[in-house]
Amino acid sequence: MKGKAGLVVGLAIGYVLGTRAGRERYEQIKTQWLKVWRLDPVQEQVDKVKDFAKSTAMALPSTLWDSAVKVTKAASAKGTPGQKLDAAIQTSKDQADDVGRAAKTSANAAKDAVDDLIDEAADETPAAGRGGA
Repeated sequence: MKGKAGLVVGLAIGYVLGTRAGRERYEQIKTQWLKVWRLDPVQEQVDKVKDFAKSTAMALPSTLWDSAVKVTKAASAKGTPGQKLDAAIQTSKDQADDVGRAAKTSANAAKDAVDDLIDEAADETPAAGRGGA
């Protein structure tokens, strides 16, 4: 209950302060943000993130496909049904690890790219603020 009451109080305070700042302040903040967003270094980082996302999006399905092919080959190898099943299970485990590593690598690289973008935007914000204010 205390959490809900705190949330309601926080929302009420935010609303009051927000309405006091008014539309003019909102427009000022929006204008400054757009100035920062449109800076060449920020857009370069945005393009890097987009390019990375495209390449990563293509890498993971390729890993999944390769894994499926390996499991299928293991299941159709020579041997008794029990041996085939064991081979398919073991291959599935190995390939699941490979897919997990690929997904983790992709996620970490995406996080790093976004962090770089945020750092770049933070570095450019003071310069934009000096020129506009």
